[in-house]
Amino acid sequence: MNIKDVSQAADLPAKTIRYYEEIGLITPARGSNGYRDFSDQDLHKLTFIGRARALGFSINECRVLLALWEDKDRSSAEVKAVAATHLDEIDAKIKALTDMRATLSHLVETCAGDAKPDCPILRSLAQG
Repeated sequence: MNIKDVSQAADLPAKTIRYYEEIGLITPARGSNGYRDFSDQDLHKLTFIGRARALGFSINECRVLLALWEDKDRSSAEVKAVAATHLDEIDAKIKALTDMRATLSHLVETCAGDAKPDCPILRSLAQG
C-alpha cells in the first residue's frame, strides 16, 4: 500500500504518517524505487495509534501501548495501569478547566461592562 492508500484507510494525514515513521512508531518497507510500502500490519498499527491519539494518549503512551499490544505475554494489568494513569490526567485537566471556568464566570459576572474604566477582569489579571 502506498502512503495515500494507507492514509485514507487509517484516516490519518500523510504528514502524520511520515512523522510517526520519523519517530519510529512505524517502519514501513521500502520498494526498490524508494517509496514506502505499507503492509496490513502497518495499517493496523496506524489505526491503533490514531484511536489512541483520539483518546488523548501521548506519543510516549502510544509507544508503550503499541509495545504491550505486540507483546502476547503481556498482562492486562499493565495495559490497565497505562489507561488508568491517563484517565487520572484527564480528570485533573477537567478539574483545572472547571476551576478556570468558575473563576472566569465570576469575573464576567462582577464586571459591569459599561463605559467606565473600572474592570474586575483586568484588575484580577494584573494582580495575578
